[in-house]
Amino acid sequence: MSGYSVTRVYPYPVDEVWAVVTRAELVARWTTTGRGGRPEGFAAIPGTRFRFVGRPTIGWAGVVFCEVVAVDPPHALHYTWRGEEGADSVTDVRYSLEEVPRGTRFTWSHTGFAGVGGFAMSRLLGRVRRRMLSEGVPAVLEEYHRAGS
Repeated sequence: MSGYSVTRVYPYPVDEVWAVVTRAELVARWTTTGRGGRPEGFAAIPGTRFRFVGRPTIGWAGVVFCEVVAVDPPHALHYTWRGEEGADSVTDVRYSLEEVPRGTRFTWSHTGFAGVGGFAMSRLLGRVRRRMLSEGVPAVLEEYHRAGS
């Protein structure tokens, strides 16, 4: 099994980072950075089924099917990820937020990829996530903070 993890520290309080990574209208603004998909039907509530809809490419319809497994506001979110509806292969995405002296440490972990194809997919998604978390999230956080939440 393979996976990836991306950690960033943002100079904002944990509740602001939590809002940006869990409020559907804000999530949609940063997930499209780096060619990621926009969420449809997302809510940080266990049992919520939602989709990330991106641009289709050869061999992929452009939709990822997810279900929220657990939520511990403002510190953790866990959801499943399926590349095709009804697919047997399921991977896990976890968000971890931790208060640190200069703000919030946010970690995105995506695990459970199997085989050579899974390894390649984890590498590709890791690159996309690094861009989202380095460019997309900071821009949305700054706007959110300036607007006074």
